[in-house]
Amino acid sequence: MGRVYTLDGATPSGPAIDFASELNEQQLAAATHLGSPSLIIAGAGSGKTRTLTYRVAWLLSQGVPPSAILLLTFTNKAAREMLDRVANLMPQASAGIWGGTFHSIGNRILRANAHLIGYQRGFTIMDSEDAEDLIHAVVQNEGFTDKKFPKPAVLSDIFGLSVNTGKSIYDTLAGKYPYFIYLTEEIERVHVAYEHRKREGNVMDFDDLLTKTLQLFHEHPDVLAHYQQRFEHVLVDEYQDTTRIQAELAAMLAARSGNLTVVGDDAQSIYSWRGAHFANILDFPKRHPDAKVFKIETNYRSVPQVLDVANAAIQANERQFAKTLQPVRPQQEQKPILAPVSTNNAQASFVAQRIQELIASGIAPEEIAVLYRAHFHSMEVQLELTRRAIPFTITSGLRFFEQAHIKDVAAFLKFAVNPRDEIAFKRAVRLLPAIGEKSADQMWRNGAGAFAEERNFAALHALKVPAKAQKPWKQFVHTIEELMTAPAAREISSDSSDSTLINSNPTIPTPPRAAGAIAPSQMISIVMEALYEEIMQQKFSNYEARKEDIATLAGYARQFENCEDFLTQLSLLVGIEAQEALTQNRADQVTLSTIHQAKGLEWKVVFLIYLNDGLFPHARSSEAPETLEEERRLFYVGITRGKDELYLTFPLLRLNTQTGDSYQPPSRFLSEIPPALLDTWKISG
Repeated sequence: MGRVYTLDGATPSGPAIDFASELNEQQLAAATHLGSPSLIIAGAGSGKTRTLTYRVAWLLSQGVPPSAILLLTFTNKAAREMLDRVANLMPQASAGIWGGTFHSIGNRILRANAHLIGYQRGFTIMDSEDAEDLIHAVVQNEGFTDKKFPKPAVLSDIFGLSVNTGKSIYDTLAGKYPYFIYLTEEIERVHVAYEHRKREGNVMDFDDLLTKTLQLFHEHPDVLAHYQQRFEHVLVDEYQDTTRIQAELAAMLAARSGNLTVVGDDAQSIYSWRGAHFANILDFPKRHPDAKVFKIETNYRSVPQVLDVANAAIQANERQFAKTLQPVRPQQEQKPILAPVSTNNAQASFVAQRIQELIASGIAPEEIAVLYRAHFHSMEVQLELTRRAIPFTITSGLRFFEQAHIKDVAAFLKFAVNPRDEIAFKRAVRLLPAIGEKSADQMWRNGAGAFAEERNFAALHALKVPAKAQKPWKQFVHTIEELMTAPAAREISSDSSDSTLINSNPTIPTPPRAAGAIAPSQMISIVMEALYEEIMQQKFSNYEARKEDIATLAGYARQFENCEDFLTQLSLLVGIEAQEALTQNRADQVTLSTIHQAKGLEWKVVFLIYLNDGLFPHARSSEAPETLEEERRLFYVGITRGKDELYLTFPLLRLNTQTGDSYQPPSRFLSEIPPALLDTWKISG
């Protein structure tokens, strides 16, 4: 490319950054590497984000244009945090970096190019419930109404796992759903019809944002070449969590320049159940023979005693990049605690009592976490904390944006933006009196579907509806008309505000589209006033609380200039990230969480509970060495969340009112930790 790189850190727009003093030796080597792909194995608490941030800053300091840098992450929050840090380091040089999740980057590329693979630019994105509704419609249409046929949620999982692992439907069923193998042909038919209905409705599910991008690149090499030429450097965070498709997309985008930097920790690869492919990080040097592997092993998070346990816990895994976390923090007197207890209730009592003591000693409740393998493991602890009036929060339950009333309001907006969205239309009209699934389907077939092409509101008004629905139906059509035909319509180009990306630059241009001037927050108010507030009063006993949720949603929507961007972000936000977009973390509360959801977080004090064989590791994990190793990695992740104190506990008996008391041996993982590294407490009761 003709670019000259130096190590002096001189910036084109500010004072020089002394990278050698800002980074340790391992971090500096990884952050300033050039000449080949690089794999950065960043151990837990080793400053992974700092290393990646400074690598971006170093590239900018060498004169790499920000628009030539692509940063792929797993949450938009992570991208924002990293790019905010880069902006603090390089205030004048960082604007224009492409950063975001794989899905948001795929969405951006498809918004500009989907017409090349048979979609229209204004496609909408279905979340999981929308996808299940469409699958249900396909199943009904195909006539597979037998009660033994898998439900839409199961079919959605089958399709998603097949796509993300690159396996056929048959192989996916054989591996995870062997009891459905006899239905392979029928399930394949549903999958084909589902794909057809998505294209027909100009809608995509989450997986499409990746698979359609991959299809686009394969079928249109010129489009791929455009992005390859644009991005001189491709950086991927949390590479151990990538799927086959995500790894392929990153490799394709970096193929021209060869500047592919991936960062992750193989010891923290714990998401195979959702399609993450452990071999991506393990085999990176094989797929890129000229790659340089860097190990960052200096841990800034935990005290030495916790790190000793973590290093011992992961040692038995054969498939790994061997490393040893090295502490920066000084030695402490207290070793991690091993606390066997008599029963599951005694375990809950011990955890709650110890938490009370820790809080009394001055440790803030939000600095304490109780972690477990599965949600149901927390039940007794929840009850005991409640009994003792210890405030706690659980990182589980229905996601904010997946609640029924939120999705109801979104359906009105989705149909207004994309009248071809069959699922949005049917969800919205089923809220009206006397309109059920069959009526909604007939209405779609009898004219609502054609409305997408003609935009003839008279045809909507003329649709035959049940007598009880005639008045609300007229109000519904009037509301949609108001949402779609706002005054002072303006042209919005394909490169207008795109909240799914951070500091993104324009790509291949597409024709402009017309859009209403009504802001999404105002659209929500129109829907509420016209129809939905009355529906909520009739539908929900906790109407006031749900009304407050809608008000919160409208407040969140104010940051978006147009409804298309708002709906895209609404679909892309998931899990904890979605909740954090609306509210700050609740202080003064102990955290209860699965280890899967705790990954990336840290607390001063961590309790790992139910460390029993059959529970952790899960009983099914013994079926294959690779699954047992993933369970061990999960154990390692739990241990490394702790900064100061670590408690490992398990009940010897599990009280069960249905099956009686049963003996539960301690987890085999505990036997792999040298006894000298733990202080065993004898807990009475």
